[in-house]
Amino acid sequence: MRRQLAVLAAAFVITLPLITPRIYASDEVQYFAYLRSLWFDQDVSFENEYQHFWDANIARSQGFHETYLERQTETGRRISFATIGTAILWSPFYAVADALVGLGLAGGGIRDGYGPPYVRAVAFGSAVYGWLAIVIGWAMAHRLGLGRGALAAALATWFGTPLIFYMFVAPPMAHACQAFAVAAFLFVWLFVRERWTIGGGVALGAAAALMVMVREQDLLIIIAPALDWALGWWRAPEDTLGPPRRRLVWHALAGGAAFAIGYAPQLLAYQALNGYPFPSRLVVRKLNWFAPHAGGVVASPEHGLVFWTPLVLLAIIGLAAGMAGRLGWAAQPTLTRRRESASTAWIALCLLLAFASQVYVAGSVESWTVAGAFGQRRFVGLSAVILVGLAGLWPMAHYRGDRGAARTRMAVVALLVVGTWWNLGLMAQFGGGLMDRQRLTLADNAYHTFVTVPRRLPELVYRYVFARHSFYAPPSSTAPAPAPTPQ
Repeated sequence: MRRQLAVLAAAFVITLPLITPRIYASDEVQYFAYLRSLWFDQDVSFENEYQHFWDANIARSQGFHETYLERQTETGRRISFATIGTAILWSPFYAVADALVGLGLAGGGIRDGYGPPYVRAVAFGSAVYGWLAIVIGWAMAHRLGLGRGALAAALATWFGTPLIFYMFVAPPMAHACQAFAVAAFLFVWLFVRERWTIGGGVALGAAAALMVMVREQDLLIIIAPALDWALGWWRAPEDTLGPPRRRLVWHALAGGAAFAIGYAPQLLAYQALNGYPFPSRLVVRKLNWFAPHAGGVVASPEHGLVFWTPLVLLAIIGLAAGMAGRLGWAAQPTLTRRRESASTAWIALCLLLAFASQVYVAGSVESWTVAGAFGQRRFVGLSAVILVGLAGLWPMAHYRGDRGAARTRMAVVALLVVGTWWNLGLMAQFGGGLMDRQRLTLADNAYHTFVTVPRRLPELVYRYVFARHSFYAPPSSTAPAPAPTPQ
């Protein structure tokens, strides 16, 4: 494990120059505005932040002025669809930048909260949190007995999914922080489920509060530990509130209290911003809880998750195999099953249900295509789940004998390499103006990924290192940017 962790750490250090410290899109402005306003103005009134980015010709997409500088909430403030969790996670890095600027150690930056030192701070923060999400997912794989494939799965998840885009190319978005928050929550669950103690309930509730404050859609991921808790209750040996069940009850109460306390900052922010302790009603109006777009979210050839990120399909296979008992997972025992290993099939099922919950949420949103964004970005939060699923492919090889195992491992490695290159190829096309940013066109994308990008690789690398701004101009074939919508 030390060698594997050293590889991950070295890879992060080597890739640090890939971080792009810039704010570009309306969503990035909203998340940054939350932090800047809380830090300098001690409020959630974002008009001066929005006006700054408009005047600086940064946020000039279609509809930005009408949405964020003309509309008002019930309290007379400007609208924000962002949440407070990302600002909380960025704040340590932002504080360091502010201190350096105040001391005159940040290249002469002005202490206004907007300048390059502040933007670099949040960009670096997102990269750190994205890397931590990978490390936590890697640790989860080891804890589940999937160490043989953990490193390869970690590298594939890092470079073969949109996580890398939101770590290095668009770090002021919330998705790298989201990946960290979800990974931390699931990792806490794997420890807490051993005994379901009061302290464990507090830790799990606090982790859940942070996760939901970063991206509210992740509330449904709580289904994994909730079902696990329910199974523990059902299998408890006592018919009455004996010691195991009493402990489970106190665990749940402690977790609920910790969640309520931890989530209070978001409720207070909503109250001040909207006049009620809930998200903007504009968000709710764009939801159809029957999830009519769930199929398209997964399988649409133009916008579907498995076409943007084929490695997700492999991860689902790995989790499904674990659910069927075909993998050699080795989880820790639960409170109610002390004398035997926990049902690893059950853990795999819980992770699959967590994945399904995000399909449901994404399929319920009117803007399910996330057209104009890189990939089905609402699934970046599941990076740790994808990593565990990919690591779960390795034990399958050991059910086929020595010769079959070697062939299976080679096939798995080949698929991981191809899937990773597909993601990197799409990133090159997305930034280099070689694709329609509003949708996939699979035949063209495949040609560019496996023919055009390899031919132009030196040029693309040079541009990213020395002329990175050349990737930001929308290609002429791309439709105008759509009006901002609630995320």
